[in-house]
Amino acid sequence: MIRSRPLIGVTLDSEAATPDGSGYSRFPWYALRRNYMDAVADAGGLPVALPHRADLASAMLARLDGLVITGGAFDIDPALYGTDRRHDSVTLKTDRTGAELALARGAIASGLPVLGICGGQQLLAVALGGTLIQHIPDAMADALAHEQPNPRDQPGHEVDILPGTLLARVTGAARIAVNSAHHQAVRDPGRAVLCAVAPDGVAEAIEYPGHPFCLGVQWHPEFAISMADRRIFSALIEASASR
Repeated sequence: MIRSRPLIGVTLDSEAATPDGSGYSRFPWYALRRNYMDAVADAGGLPVALPHRADLASAMLARLDGLVITGGAFDIDPALYGTDRRHDSVTLKTDRTGAELALARGAIASGLPVLGICGGQQLLAVALGGTLIQHIPDAMADALAHEQPNPRDQPGHEVDILPGTLLARVTGAARIAVNSAHHQAVRDPGRAVLCAVAPDGVAEAIEYPGHPFCLGVQWHPEFAISMADRRIFSALIEASASR
């Protein structure tokens, strides 16, 4: 039983200013779906939002017990994983990626429990020396609809979880249904290892062996469409509380 709530940093998304007043603010602003925070809180953690300040990454990590790197409708600069070619579909949020990379690298180096979700999983792969598929439909024939047409709070396809992995131990499952909202995927996990795949062969989860808890999932467990999703957050909180 967790006696006190571990402090879990949750990365924010960012949106550009709308000078004409048509959006939330005439100035740049942070954004995050509330179910990210609710998933951490419901699992027993105390969630706090993290700004896009790479220069403060070490100071933030020193106060945290765990870290969640969230997803978003943007991509990691291909130059960060060693390629000059950028697919036409790629969009960047440079400040966010810089801050998240600093947080991820610091968490990996210090043994701080970290969960990467969707784009956060891809960022973990890059932080661990991996590479990405920039646009699944152009790279893989007969790929599934990883940008699922049905609502994100419903399953889009299933994934197979590799036996003997952290993810298998956490979920207690060999196959689960997941929601899917991505056009990119991990090509090479670098120092991480693959721990779940989609039926079309797309990487769906990675983990870093030897780290207390370093897990990335391509789907969005904050929607809690299965018991496995809830167990992922519970395992993060348990690992964070043990610190």
